[in-house]
Amino acid sequence: MEQLLLNLGFGNTVVADKVVAILSPNSAPMKRVKDEAREEKRLIDVTHGRKTRAIIITQSNHVILSAIQAETVSSRFESLMNKEEE
Repeated sequence: MEQLLLNLGFGNTVVADKVVAILSPNSAPMKRVKDEAREEKRLIDVTHGRKTRAIIITQSNHVILSAIQAETVSSRFESLMNKEEE
């Protein structure tokens, strides 16, 4: 079985089937999620020093920070899921 990889920018990917949510980082609850993940050592930062524009939550409860807009990551995710259905 082939695993589809979701591009998070700068050569970073995540297995699409493991993604639970793709969120915008600008709300207070998302900042809390990010801070808690950092404290619990389950935060993965793939922004390469750029501004966080999307937060991806995985089945393993890891929180991934991406510099790519949440809308862009979501559209990439949707196109991957549509390819899988074909």
